[in-house]
Amino acid sequence: MNLLKPLIKKLHLWLGLASGLVVVILGITGCIYVFEEELKQLVYQQRYTAGHSGQAPLPLEDLLPIAQEALGKDKLISSVKIPAKPGKSYHFSTYKTNPTGWNYFNTSEYYLTAYVNPYSGEILMVENTRLEFFRIVLWIHYNLLLGNIGKQIVGWSTVVFILLLISGLVLWWPKNKAAAKQRYWFRWKSSTKFKRKNYDLHNILGFYILSLGLIIALTGLVWAFTWFSTGVDWLANGGKNSPKRVSEYADFAESQYEAGIHDLILSDLKQKNPEADRYEIRKLEGAFPFQGLTLYKNSFQRHRFDIYQYHPETAKVLEQLTYTDKTKGEKYRSMNYPIHVGSILGLPGKILAFFASLIASSLPVTGFMIWYNRVYGKMKSKNHRMQWQDNPNTKPSKEHVN
Repeated sequence: MNLLKPLIKKLHLWLGLASGLVVVILGITGCIYVFEEELKQLVYQQRYTAGHSGQAPLPLEDLLPIAQEALGKDKLISSVKIPAKPGKSYHFSTYKTNPTGWNYFNTSEYYLTAYVNPYSGEILMVENTRLEFFRIVLWIHYNLLLGNIGKQIVGWSTVVFILLLISGLVLWWPKNKAAAKQRYWFRWKSSTKFKRKNYDLHNILGFYILSLGLIIALTGLVWAFTWFSTGVDWLANGGKNSPKRVSEYADFAESQYEAGIHDLILSDLKQKNPEADRYEIRKLEGAFPFQGLTLYKNSFQRHRFDIYQYHPETAKVLEQLTYTDKTKGEKYRSMNYPIHVGSILGLPGKILAFFASLIASSLPVTGFMIWYNRVYGKMKSKNHRMQWQDNPNTKPSKEHVN
């Protein structure tokens, strides 16, 4: 191992320099997005809250034309989000993508959301969701706003980060018990110099976030690479992949939708899962124009969502995929996001994920400073000695004297 350490040290250095900037960006955006739901409820309180006096919300069929008028008649509503908790606004969204675009801003032509008071029909706000702060943060984290190219950069930088964590553990491993004492905790004194403090921040904090960093990075790879996601699914299912969910039903694109279809679907979703935190109705193209979802948001059960496909004329359930019916691979895929952001453990898990991401974003910075001080610090010291030799009357400072 001692023979390999110099090679591992060089590998750790150059991989860190190559991926450092991306890791910093991913770490900072990850810190922000961990508390996305909580921050949105706080920052966007006015558009999320709808005052009521105990009255029942208006039917969706009455609210849809109001929202459509606010969004623009040429921008057909594609989804409706209905919070189960009273006193919350309904969210009506419309979007259009451009498959030929190479970055975030030209792959999305528009994405708008109308926040509607379901008790009065008042438009609380029409949001340009395409430019909304947390959505921009999400897509920076996902692909640096650079489309498929950025997704590859993020994916391979995450792979490099995993290698850095493993190689860092090898370099951290103490030779003996005496050396171990300085590897587990900060032993700073008033005389401890900045270089030593910076080294400890990199070395000790890197050790303590190793396991969390690996979990966050590995769950991130599920979105980065299809082959990785497929491999995880295969392993979770004990050596076989989950079946492809292909519709066998006819295309209803030209069907005349039954009046009140949205309310029938919402009523059915509430009946199927009265304990859900949120319901969502999506209007899709192809075999299933209407898809209904029952979802949890800020709870330990966020991954337990159910999906139903509805007939556009009768609101009859044509196909369903409940959490119970999913394969082990599909269940893990549902759990991947809550594991990634720590919400699988509730608020304590989110706090752990926040600090793990924060420390991860600091490691390239402290690592760069270690490298810079070693390389350019020696050069500076050498230059100072040369100047002193040329001019013996100039007294060298203590830090440049061996």
